[in-house]
Amino acid sequence: MKNHEIATLFGRIADVLELKGDDSFRINSYRKASRVIADLTEDIEKLASEEKLTDIPGIGKGTAEKIVEYIKTGKMSKYEEVMKGVSEETITLMQIPGLGPKTVAMLNRELGIVGLSDLENALHEGKLKGLFGIGDKKIENIIKGIELFKTSQQRISIGMAYPVVKRIIAGLRNNPEVKDIQAAGSLRRMKETVGDIDILASGTNGASIVESFVSMNGVTQVLASADTKGSVRVEEGVQVDLRVVKEDEFGAALQYFTGSKEHNIHLREIAKKKGLKISEYGIFKGEKKIGGSMEEDVYKALGMNCIPPELRENRGEIEAAQLGKLPNLIELSDIKGDLHNHSNWSDGTPTFEEMAEHAIKMGYKYLVVSDHSKSLHVANGLKDDELLEEIEEIDKLNKKFKGFTLLKATEMDIKADGSLDFLDNILEKLDVVVASIHSGFKQEKEKITERMIAAICNPYVNIIAHPTGRLISKREGYEVDIDKVIEVCAETGTALEINCYYDRLDLNDIYCRKAREAGVMIAISTDAHHIDQMWMIELGIGIARRGWLEAKDVINTFSVDKLKAFCMKKRK
Repeated sequence: MKNHEIATLFGRIADVLELKGDDSFRINSYRKASRVIADLTEDIEKLASEEKLTDIPGIGKGTAEKIVEYIKTGKMSKYEEVMKGVSEETITLMQIPGLGPKTVAMLNRELGIVGLSDLENALHEGKLKGLFGIGDKKIENIIKGIELFKTSQQRISIGMAYPVVKRIIAGLRNNPEVKDIQAAGSLRRMKETVGDIDILASGTNGASIVESFVSMNGVTQVLASADTKGSVRVEEGVQVDLRVVKEDEFGAALQYFTGSKEHNIHLREIAKKKGLKISEYGIFKGEKKIGGSMEEDVYKALGMNCIPPELRENRGEIEAAQLGKLPNLIELSDIKGDLHNHSNWSDGTPTFEEMAEHAIKMGYKYLVVSDHSKSLHVANGLKDDELLEEIEEIDKLNKKFKGFTLLKATEMDIKADGSLDFLDNILEKLDVVVASIHSGFKQEKEKITERMIAAICNPYVNIIAHPTGRLISKREGYEVDIDKVIEVCAETGTALEINCYYDRLDLNDIYCRKAREAGVMIAISTDAHHIDQMWMIELGIGIARRGWLEAKDVINTFSVDKLKAFCMKKRK
């Protein structure tokens, strides 16, 4: 799949056009194409061969021609034209949070800064201070942005790693020599970023399994290939490692290589006290091997139930397992619908019909249409009359469905002054009200917390979306007293969202667990802007499981009637 490569090219074109002060419409067109292609679940080469590129929302004839050119020749003439006079170092600079293309252009013009080392030297020498628009706070944010950028370069987003591993495992299952196969490491534990992508397989013919692995479609470079180990680089630019073990060692090896390190150290201490030894090869009492083919063997030998991978962080899960008090974690199959989605009425690409059709294919009973509100001009937010018109359209469409409902909603802005974007006489016509912050990120912690609490206390607001405002690869989020937010949500019956978009995953697992312990309900929502993002519900489930959530803690495990009742209860 060349999806990632082509998405990267269009993203770079947009960045450099902005750097050069080009037309905003063209810039946004390239950005949209980049986002849509990056999130495609289908192979773009296949779509091109079937002449279906223009069926992709946001891909017009001109963009499709550029994609075909790249697929056929490995080059894109528009990309090469735009990149003239711009170095790779400058492109890297634009990836640093807090450094938009305009700031990069100004730094180049005023200080001759071309790359990251130039910028770090200029910061060290205090040269940025006094430049137009750059004060102490901006400098502080640039320094934080550099740290965040460097950290992100060492980690792989789960949004990239998860689909890559699913694809590889599905392909390797076609080899009859593979008896069992699983992702391992931090990916199996569903951490929001992963250091390495590790896969573990069992079988008697390791060489055959490794050969299948290194010769798979999508492999761009074979880094190592032996009888039981293989390492490759794939089209997405990431390294994937495979290890093949004997069938009677698979369970112990899977437990060992899943981690976490702290979890495993704790287990080994317990084993030692029981006169046992556990390793990737099995469970031993003296020289005698007493188990290891199944992962459950390890935990059973230590007198506890098997601990789900997502909990293995040494945060009390071992003690809970010893007491038989592990949570019955939520499963993907528990989800009845998605509570935060955007249509082509605001900044999404799908029609209501397309959203409903895809949701039904996913087995959902309902889907929330929550287009942006009027203050968010950049997202084509809906005015009062437009939202009322949208409500009418959804009501008409719902008459055609059997066993499925599109729920009327909004993602309403919590404005910088703390007021909300719609009055109550509009909100009362909706099934669900989602509220979120999209502006005033630099306000003081007290102010942002005050804004959010004001929204939470509104009787029509049911869900607070992406509560900390972070983007994992770009920004830390605004300063908010999340403990106070959780407290007021518990008092008012307001849910907090796990936003499943891979660069948000907000709330994180720590706050999810805090919310659960406080009795706050959680909504797991994709914030999908096109249907190829709706699969990310799986990432949100992973975060929920890391946060010890059960089905009863999550409102989109409710039936449509129970969900509506939950939302209406706050209005009484």
